[in-house]
Parts: sequence; structure tokens; C-alpha cells
Amino acid sequence: MKPFVIVNCAMSIDGKIAFPDRKQAKISNDEDMARVHKLRDECDAVLVGIGTVLSDNPKLTVKEKYVQNPSNPLRVVLDSNFRTPRDAEVFSRDAPTLIATTCREFKQGNIEVIKCGEGKVDLKKLLDILYQRDVKKLLVEGGETVIWEFLKQNLVDELYVFIAPFVIGGRTSPTMAGGEGAFSQESIIHMKLEDAQRVGDGILLKFVPHSPKT
Repeated sequence: MKPFVIVNCAMSIDGKIAFPDRKQAKISNDEDMARVHKLRDECDAVLVGIGTVLSDNPKLTVKEKYVQNPSNPLRVVLDSNFRTPRDAEVFSRDAPTLIATTCREFKQGNIEVIKCGEGKVDLKKLLDILYQRDVKKLLVEGGETVIWEFLKQNLVDELYVFIAPFVIGGRTSPTMAGGEGAFSQESIIHMKLEDAQRVGDGILLKFVPHSPKT
């Protein structure tokens, strides 16, 4: 068993999620930010990779600006080599935090570090652990390597993509899905468009997994 996995991301028209130097770009408009915080509030846990922690230093909590009496979800960080800085926002006392590594384990206050895999974090094993801890709905917010791994391993139940009306460009700008990518027509990851709607000056697309007929 695993949690229901929702992947959410925001990108420019050309599919970029940050600047060429990997610094965070403000892509979501205020209407989309409200949607994201409501989605966080509805989920039992929110997950990011160590790359997002190091580049953006997110708090991963629900802002009262968008949700009244919010419930902050469990924060989960994929961090194989435990590089999360001591002063990272995910270590704040606003919510519990689980760091999934391959190298060490300990528990201190609201922080728990667990070993989950060899070399890199085993996502299927982690999802099983989360499900056993009553995480029934998981929100994955990135970055590009994390999203690719969830898609490649067929672990995604819903994918939301907000597209902002501008272009970032740049050969080195990260995209929604990074990793090694598909190298053949057979290894392409297919999704089915279920919904499309305007959100402020952008557009929100909802996809679900899809197996095309052969």
C-alpha cells in the first residue's frame, strides 16, 4: 500500500521551473499560491528533494493568508547524504519533519532522520513507511529530479501543472522533470489530460497516468 500521490509544479511557457543558475523564480501567481496552500492543507505530508531545500529553503507550511486555521502537514525531505543545513526552514518547529537518507538515523524533537535505501532513497519503501504512519495523501512539490523519479516509477496518481504566461529560457534552466529522461518512444511517460482551467493570468492543467493502446 502507498499514499495517494499528487505532484504539483509551476513552470513557464517553455517548461522552466527556475532560472539558469537554478535560483528560484516566482512563477505562481497569487491565485495559484492560494490553490497550493489549500492543497497542502488537505494532504498528510508534503515532500521535496534536498536540491529544493538547498536552493529555495522552503518552509513547507500552510500560510494563514490562504487557509483559515491551517493544518501543517508532515514535511518529508529526500536527502540521501544528509546535507540539509541545521538552519534550514524545514527544521522549524512549525511542523514535524522526516528526512529520508541512506546514511544515518536519529530522532530529536520534531525531527526524525531515517535510513531508507542504499545509494539513493528507495521511494517505494519510503511510501510504504509513510502509509504505515497514516500518511494517506502525499503532495510532491519537487524539484525536477524528484518529480522524474516519481513519474518513472509509476508512483503518481495526479499531476497538476500551473503554466505562467512568460518565458525563462536557458539551456541550463531546470525543467519540470529532470533525471536521465526517456531515450526511446517506448520509455516515454504517458499522461491523460483530465482538466484545464484559467487561474488568474495563467492556466492549470490536471493530468492522470495513462497507458496508450498498442
